[in-house]
Amino acid sequence: MTSTTAITAQECAAQLANIAGEAHTEVAGETVSVAPLDAAQISQILRFADANAISVTPFGSGTKAGWGNPVAPGIRLSLNRRNSLREHPWQDMTCTVEAGCTWASMQAELAQHGQMVALDPLWPERATVGGIVATNDSGALRLKYGGLRDLIIGMTIVLPDGTIAKTGGKVVKNVAGYDLHKLMTGSFGTLGVITEVNFRLHPAETDARTWTATAPDALQFAEPLRILLDSQMTPSSIQLRAGKLQSALDVRIATRPEAFDEQAARLRKILGQIELSDSVNEVWQARQRLFDHEDRVILKASMLSSDICSVSSELQHLAAKQEFEFDLTAQATGLMTVSLNIPADAVPRLLDQLRSRLRTSGGSVIALRIPESIRAGLDVWGCDSNALALMREIKRRFDPNRTLNPGRFVGNI
Repeated sequence: MTSTTAITAQECAAQLANIAGEAHTEVAGETVSVAPLDAAQISQILRFADANAISVTPFGSGTKAGWGNPVAPGIRLSLNRRNSLREHPWQDMTCTVEAGCTWASMQAELAQHGQMVALDPLWPERATVGGIVATNDSGALRLKYGGLRDLIIGMTIVLPDGTIAKTGGKVVKNVAGYDLHKLMTGSFGTLGVITEVNFRLHPAETDARTWTATAPDALQFAEPLRILLDSQMTPSSIQLRAGKLQSALDVRIATRPEAFDEQAARLRKILGQIELSDSVNEVWQARQRLFDHEDRVILKASMLSSDICSVSSELQHLAAKQEFEFDLTAQATGLMTVSLNIPADAVPRLLDQLRSRLRTSGGSVIALRIPESIRAGLDVWGCDSNALALMREIKRRFDPNRTLNPGRFVGNI
């Protein structure tokens, strides 16, 4: 248990077992893990925790548990019993899915009717819907379909005081209530526990083709990328991959098979002298592969889409000068993930350099994975936004006792 409460872990476990059942309650050191069955049980658990000053961390599969500031919760609230696609009125192109359902299993059921939630998050076979929404994770499909806030039309949330709230609805054209689901998306479980999510759906991309252009310096793609984004072509995904010595631009287009040759010709015209060739779907796993090396530092940067080539090129030149290895994947929307093989003591300096470079245009850099030896002295969020006071007030209004994930989010919210 946390130092702010007098209740012991065993006493807490006994109370939680009365709610969720002994088979779904377990004590591990000072933390009690509990897996409630439904929103009503989650409500009882949060009401108990809030009244006894016990911190709670909502938990899916743990794929992003290391993102943000560390939290040592008194209760780890597992959502693995809430793991089904509850409703799929395919004629309306919407669905309702429980937060503990894995992304891949949800998509597999939707695919039976030729539909999908148009998002490509990390580790879809393991990552849960609730965790993906809470961390606002998205991939290269965001270029065509938008991010999670564009795809979510409703949500069921349990607030820290036990209130069960429904926001939005189950139809695409809906104006009922406040868009609280937009606020919950990307809140890292600090405002409420997401129990169900309502998505708008899109037709599955059954016919798609990928091309890859290669060049030594990422800056060579700056003008072709600008032309491509301004053209009448509608790629599903565009990503830039770069390392110390090589760069690649991947373009995926979904259309009728007879139109692929025309699309390839237009791409070659835009790229000019840069080599273009057919590619494979595996290139879209590049962002996920950046996390494969557990000893590497992982950064997530946001920037103007017009800056991804220049920032990538600057990293290439810096890596050559300072002799470190890196790999990055940047989406055309301006989100970049960087994997760095550098000494721990060099991380703060490089992080400051990148933040200074991007801050002038409204960008930011978050450290998703850093060595434990420097974590205590490093701000992983690096937020100097004037919205921080408003964010703190929102946290105070939703969670005045700081029950949910205290300190995990920006500014130790």
